[in-house]
Amino acid sequence: MAFRSKFLISAFLFIFALNGLVYGAPNCGPIEADDRDRIQFALNLEFLEAEFFLNGALGQGLDSINSSLAQGGPPPIGAQKAILDPLVYRITEEFAYQEVGHLRAIVTRVGGFPRPLLNLSRENFATLFDQAVGIRLKPPFNPYANSINYLLAAYAIPYVGLVGYVGTIPSLNLNTSRSLVAKLLAVESGQDAVIRALLIQRSEELVSPYGIKVATFTNYISRLRNTLAGCGIKDEGIKVPRELGAENRTTSNVLSADTESLGYARTPPEILRIIYASGSENRPGGFFPKGANGNIARRYLGA
Repeated sequence: MAFRSKFLISAFLFIFALNGLVYGAPNCGPIEADDRDRIQFALNLEFLEAEFFLNGALGQGLDSINSSLAQGGPPPIGAQKAILDPLVYRITEEFAYQEVGHLRAIVTRVGGFPRPLLNLSRENFATLFDQAVGIRLKPPFNPYANSINYLLAAYAIPYVGLVGYVGTIPSLNLNTSRSLVAKLLAVESGQDAVIRALLIQRSEELVSPYGIKVATFTNYISRLRNTLAGCGIKDEGIKVPRELGAENRTTSNVLSADTESLGYARTPPEILRIIYASGSENRPGGFFPKGANGNIARRYLGA
C-alpha cells in the first residue's frame, strides 16, 4: 500500500535511469479489443501459473492432469518439482489445481488457444533474478532448491495476472465477461496475498548464500517489473518506507496498492513487457521465448 508524492515517483524513476533500466516511452493507454480477446489473453498467465505450480508441487504438468486444456501446445522448458516444506507444498498444490480450474473456466466460456512455449527453467529464473538484483548471483538462483527460493519465484508470477485482471474489467462490455474476470481476480488476489504473507513472515531472513534479505529480493523484483512495464509504479515489495505505507503509517506491505489502498491495473502491453523480460511487447523472451498466444499478443509480435 502506498501514499506517495510526485517527488517520490520522480526519485524512483531517476534511480532506475541511473541503473540503465528505463526503456523508451511506452504506450500506457487502453487498447482496442473485444471481450473474447481480452479474456483469452489471460490464458497466457494462467498457463504459466498452472505449469509452475503443478510442476513445483507434483513434478508433473498440465499434460498429466488435463491434457485437453493444453490444446496440443508444447510442454514447458525446464519445469521441475521443487523441494518444499509441508506447508508450502500444500499451498502450492492447491494453487496448482486452482489454475487448472481457471483454464477450464476461460476455455469453456470464451474458447482458448494452444499453450504457448513456456520457459520455467532454472536458467531462466536465474537470469530474471540477476536482472532484478543488477548483478550476477553466484551460484545462479535456483527456484526449485527450497521453499524460500520457490516462494520468491512465485512472487514473480501471480501478481502480474492479478493487475491484468484489474485492468481488464473496466474494458469489458458484457456482464457475463465482467463476472468471470471478477471471479478469477478474487482467487488470483488471494494467491498473491498468501505468497506475500508467507514471505513477510521471513522478511528479515537472509537468502542463502547471497546474504540478501527476503524483503530486499521482493523489492528488486517489483522494481524490475515497474521498469519493464514502463508505466509508473504499480508494484511494491513486502516492506516499504513508512511514507509509502498505508496512510503513511505502515512499513509492512502485505498487499500492494495505490495511494487510496486500491489495486493497481496494467494493460496487455505492460504485461507482455514484463513476462517477456524485454521491456517491449514486440520482443519475446523471458517466460515466453516464442511469444504469448492469442490475438492481442500476436498483434504485437506482427508489428
